[in-house]
Amino acid sequence: MSYYFKEIDHVQLAAPVGSEQQAKDFYGKLLGFEEVEKPKALKQNGGVWFQAGNVHIHIGAEDDFLPAKKAHPAIHVWNLSALKQHLGMYGISYKEDDRLPGAARFYVEDPYGNRIEFLEWLE
Repeated sequence: MSYYFKEIDHVQLAAPVGSEQQAKDFYGKLLGFEEVEKPKALKQNGGVWFQAGNVHIHIGAEDDFLPAKKAHPAIHVWNLSALKQHLGMYGISYKEDDRLPGAARFYVEDPYGNRIEFLEWLE
C-alpha cells in the first residue's frame, strides 16, 4: 500500500448557529480545552475550535442542526475518576458504560446534545 493513516487530525461536532459562547463555556471553561483561532478564510462559517494536547475538536455551526446521539468522539483520558468528579461538581450528568473490556468509560452530552465519550484503558 502506498499510503497509511497516521491519526485523526480533528473531530467536528455540529452546533446551532450563534451558539459559540456555549461551546466556549463547555469545552473551554468546563473541560479545560484551549480555544484555537480559526483561519481567517473559515471564520465566516461560524463555530469555534478547541485543542487539549493532541485532541482537536471543531464545533461547526449548522442552520438545520440535529445533535449526534450515537456517533461521537471518544477521548482517551488519564485519571478518568478525577474528570468524573470534576464534572459532578458542575452538575454535569454522565452515563457509565462497562461493556468495553479493559476500559472504564462514560458518556456526557455537550450543551447541544452531542454525545461525547471519555475513556481510560485499564492496565
